[in-house]
Amino acid sequence: MTPYRNLSGNSNVVAYETTDDSIHVVFKSGTYRHYLYNSARPGAAVVERMKQLAAQGRGLNSYISSTVKDKFRRKW
Repeated sequence: MTPYRNLSGNSNVVAYETTDDSIHVVFKSGTYRHYLYNSARPGAAVVERMKQLAAQGRGLNSYISSTVKDKFRRKW
């Protein structure tokens, strides 16, 4: 897992891991903390944008909250 840089200082995202077609995001709070997003759900373009935001260390949590919402493949 790669630690999320959290440049804004107020993200709920702690870490992430990417593959060719997915991103696994770990949150610091919530009933479920691990979420998997992939090309099937929410779709390849959305996952690619999430990967970009994760690498930048800013905006991932906001993007998930405002755009992705509950379109995850799996949570645990």
